[in-house]
This record gives sequence, C-alpha cells and structure tokens, in this order.
Amino acid sequence: MQTLENQTFFPTDKVFSHLFFFSRLFSHDFSFSPSPPPLSTTMRSPQSLRNGDTASPHPRIPPPHHFHSTVSAQKLRRFNTVILIFRLASFCFSLAASVFMLTNSRGSNSLRWYDFDAFRFVVVANGIVALYSLFEMAASVWEISKGATVFPEILQVWFDFGHDQVFAYLLLSADAAGTALARTLRRTNTCTSENAFCVQTDIAIALGYGGFLFLGFSSLLSGFRVVCYIINGSRFHI
Repeated sequence: MQTLENQTFFPTDKVFSHLFFFSRLFSHDFSFSPSPPPLSTTMRSPQSLRNGDTASPHPRIPPPHHFHSTVSAQKLRRFNTVILIFRLASFCFSLAASVFMLTNSRGSNSLRWYDFDAFRFVVVANGIVALYSLFEMAASVWEISKGATVFPEILQVWFDFGHDQVFAYLLLSADAAGTALARTLRRTNTCTSENAFCVQTDIAIALGYGGFLFLGFSSLLSGFRVVCYIINGSRFHI
C-alpha cells in the first residue's frame, strides 16, 4: 500500500498551468479592426490637382470644330462678292434700259414708246428686273457682312435660283419682242423721219440684253449654290 501510494502522483502544476491558459483564452476580448475604406477609382488629372479643383466625374468633351475654316470663309466671301458684282451690273443695265425707253418721246406729233405694246413690255420687264436685282444686292451685302442668309438657307438658295430663272426669261422675252418691233419699224421706213426715236429704242433694247446677260451669270451661280446644297447640305462647296 505504501509502495502504490509512493508510485501514484498527480501533476498539479500542469493542471494549474492549463487552467490559467484557458481562463486567459476565454476572457480575452477579440476586437476586429474595420476594413480600410475602398480606394477611389476616379483618376484625377495632374492639372486639376495642382489648381485645387475637384475632378469631374464625366470626361471632358472637346468643343466641336467650326464648320467654316478661315480659308473656306474667305472663299465663300469671294464667291458672294462675285454674285454681288453680277447683281449690280444687272441692276444698272436694266435700270438704264427702262430710263432710256421711258424718255423716248420727242413731241406730241412724234412717236411715243407707250404707243407700242412691245416697248411697254420692255419697260415693265426691265423695271421688274431692276427692282429684283436691287433686293438681291441688299441680300448679298447682308450675307457678306453677317455671314448668314436673309431667309433660311434652303429657302434662300431656291428663292434666288427660281427668281433668276423666271426674270431672266421674262427679260429675254421682252427684249426679243422689242427687237422684232424695232426691225419692223426700220423696214417700213418709219425710222427715216423718226431716226432719233429708233436709235434710242435700239439703245434701250441693247441695255436690256446686257441686263439679261448678267442676270444669266447670276442664275448660273445661284444654280451652283443649289447643287452644292443638295449634295453637301451647304450653299457653298467646302
């Protein structure tokens, strides 16, 4: 009995050490540090950081390119200047034709222009073309100075081309009728006694043809603008 008691022992020191370990383990306060905030994915430009500005969430969009470059604007200005010159020439010739025919009266017993239908037609047609050319001159000056048409562009190009065609044929018809009547008067020896009347009539008709010629040039340029607008969406080929 004494031998067994001496051989049996209880490791009390290990038990105390284990109890101390578990007590510290369960009494320990486990605190978890919060996760760091997510990094911002927005990239800031160096210039905005230097100036102290906040970065925009939307990318910068470059301004749209202007439709007309400097060279194209100069070409358009020269083109409109050529049209203005033709309008001015048409106005001068048509107005002069009307004035020459209106003043073609020598006296109560002499021939008068309003006694003949063809000559009245010449006066009316040249007067209409002169007024129309005056309006188109003002529109051309406006377009050169402001860089825009008087009417909306699509209306302006068709207005110019359509009226150029109508008034050109009107003026040509009037001058042709006046020419036929003037030749008839010369064949009937009327111009023998009324030579001054016939000469002034011929001058008026010749001036009317000059107005038709320059109006025809204007019609070609206005037709070019119509074609450019149909193809490119602009009144001038850029």
